[in-house]
Amino acid sequence: MAKTKELSKDTRNKIVDLHQAGKTESAIGKQLGLKKSTVGAIIRKWKTYKTTDNLPRSGAPRKISPRGVKMITRTVSKNPRTTWGDLVNDLQRAATKVTKPTISNTLRRQGLKSCSARRVPLLKPVHVQARLKFAREHLDDPEEDWENVIWSDETKIELFGKNSTRRVWRTKNAELHPKNTIPTVKHGVETSCFGAVFLHGLIRVKERMNGAMYREILIENLLPSARALKMKRGWVFQHDNDPKHTARATKEWLRKKHFKVLEWPSQSPDLNPIENLWRELKFRVAQQQPQNITVLEEICMEEWAKIPATVCENLVKTYRKCLTSVIANKGYITKY
Repeated sequence: MAKTKELSKDTRNKIVDLHQAGKTESAIGKQLGLKKSTVGAIIRKWKTYKTTDNLPRSGAPRKISPRGVKMITRTVSKNPRTTWGDLVNDLQRAATKVTKPTISNTLRRQGLKSCSARRVPLLKPVHVQARLKFAREHLDDPEEDWENVIWSDETKIELFGKNSTRRVWRTKNAELHPKNTIPTVKHGVETSCFGAVFLHGLIRVKERMNGAMYREILIENLLPSARALKMKRGWVFQHDNDPKHTARATKEWLRKKHFKVLEWPSQSPDLNPIENLWRELKFRVAQQQPQNITVLEEICMEEWAKIPATVCENLVKTYRKCLTSVIANKGYITKY
């Protein structure tokens, strides 16, 4: 049964005034558009307590004392990865026996919720400073400059994804705070590139990629991609600082071909707009639930080709917001 709306204090006082003026409960109900039983309840309450204000409601006392609430709140604030079991044991040592749902409800009232920890790249102080430097140096670059960049990246698309997660206690919108994340090291088996107008160049890598294999991909695809994307003169190539990309032979090949390379801060997938395309592709692929590697590859190629060119255009147009977010987050990972 739905909960009825509580009468305002003015309405309750008006009921009492009409009652004192000699009107019956039925007459008051008709005049105010209320049920007779509601009017009667307000009048009886006034006669008994001489007030129409809400009275303290009875109910079971909180199982966790205010001191206990402070204790577990302080614990999860210091260490967001504290488990329910740890908190149950802490309270038990303080002579308070509670269940996991009770702890969860208590912390939720404090604005803390158990959530899956976000996996983010491991950032050392040198990475944070490099990211800030990159964002500040390019913050005022015109939109046309970003339209003339060929972005590239590798990712791993698995047939059966891993579902192992770790949970943390955190407040709303704090998922990217370093204490609430799981640092990871990147590795990937597919590569692609895109420009501001057209998607291009999804390539399956069947073996573990090495420097020679990466250079072969560049030799066969980089210049054709630039032509297909109709890049303007002086276009810039972007890739991250994976050892395959920064190998002396790779750098030498890029230099001999006179390709400009964007200086890139390590551990910065959130600065690469292609990560948004990977997320879109993986979502589309997961919906089709491929059952073998051959079908997985076919679906990847088909769905990649279906991503609208406008998606890329919007990612490039809003790139300044990405840089602003990095600066606002003091160099740490941002949403993308």
